[in-house]
Amino acid sequence: MRKAPLTLERLRVAVADGEIDTVVLALVDMQGRLQGKRFHAPYFLEHVVGHGSEGCNYLLAVDVEMNTVDGYAMSSWERGYGDFAMRPDLATLRRVPWQPGTALLLADLEWLDGAGPVVASPRQILRHQLDRLAGHGLTAYAGTELEFVVYRDSYEDAWRRGYRELTPANQYNVDYSLLGTARVEPLLRRIRTEMAGAGLSPESAKGECNLGQHEIAFRYDEAVTCADHHVIYKNGAKEIAAQEGMSITFMAKPNAREGNSCHIHFSLRDVDGHPALLGDGPGRLSVTGRQVLAGLLATMREFSLFFAPNVNSYKRYQPGSFAPTALRWGTDNRTCALRLVGHGPDVRVENRVPGADVNPYLAIAALVAGAVHGIEQELEPGEECTGNAYDDAAAERVPGTLRDALALWESSTVAAEAFGAEVVAHYANHARVELAAFDAAVTDWELFRGFERL
Repeated sequence: MRKAPLTLERLRVAVADGEIDTVVLALVDMQGRLQGKRFHAPYFLEHVVGHGSEGCNYLLAVDVEMNTVDGYAMSSWERGYGDFAMRPDLATLRRVPWQPGTALLLADLEWLDGAGPVVASPRQILRHQLDRLAGHGLTAYAGTELEFVVYRDSYEDAWRRGYRELTPANQYNVDYSLLGTARVEPLLRRIRTEMAGAGLSPESAKGECNLGQHEIAFRYDEAVTCADHHVIYKNGAKEIAAQEGMSITFMAKPNAREGNSCHIHFSLRDVDGHPALLGDGPGRLSVTGRQVLAGLLATMREFSLFFAPNVNSYKRYQPGSFAPTALRWGTDNRTCALRLVGHGPDVRVENRVPGADVNPYLAIAALVAGAVHGIEQELEPGEECTGNAYDDAAAERVPGTLRDALALWESSTVAAEAFGAEVVAHYANHARVELAAFDAAVTDWELFRGFERL
């Protein structure tokens, strides 16, 4: 485990010196958001470090608008909406440069009655899959590439305007453009440098295709650490943008142009720290590497609920959009769902299916579970795609809607075996809640087509 960016002893010193007065204890909810409490730092040191804190268990049983909804076994009116324990993970303790005098750390969730971890919590789901992978002598590493669109409007202004007619930070495609990205560099630079101050490892920033669309990439890390950094960065980037009077969206498909992706780079190492995917076979893969690749392909449709968790997620998947539709693999082929990249020991799989709205713990857990399935079943990935995968009529497809993904998830024996009945039921209910809300909504599309003319 990596050394914490801020140790407990250094926190004590900083609090005593008046440098830090606030400690944020955060949990990760189903949507991949940070929820939690801000503590007066001396109280945190005296009471929370040793005993943890409590949070209402509805935090893993609400919709995106924090509405209480039916169908969850862990949390309901009948069960009284009690608490679960928030146990601080001191390895995640860090300064938050974008908030004065503030430190932050993540919490693991346990039941107050001593029944153990909350198995449906995203961090626990990922840890469980990593334990299964460790049984094969392997460790998972990952890196996430989040795209987002920047607007010159504040979040408050965007809300008041119904998110219509907003001003993107760029008026044309700035993919790789240094001139175009320079217009937004003050914001991007602040995000990069302040994330580094929080203990993350920024690599680069670049423009993307949609108007005002950008990406900041971070160095890969062990799977849990990667997911931790992802949620801290995503939350922090929004806070920094708000401080600058701007707004950022990580919606998978915020408009009719290119969507926001979250490509996940995934690799494995053996007990000696050697790359487990690299070998002399096709695609420079080892036997294990081919089994892993095959397992990822075989489970992609059934696990798509963890790669594309929202109604809007599925609107990214359009032919010729750089969002994949065909479940094929290829070496440095951006038309495929799985793209092999890297050289020598850096060989890894890039999963191009997730959008920027993804919960990284769940998506990486799905990758690990797929890898374990491929290894245990000794699967083969089939022939490499060397052409345009969008035109491959024989290839299986990414599910077209959240409703399709839900049906695949609930009927999947692999998901039941890998994640357990409780997790399958919990996230199936999450999808049903989202679908019910969407089905009940009257959209702009309906109004424009039907208000006058029907």
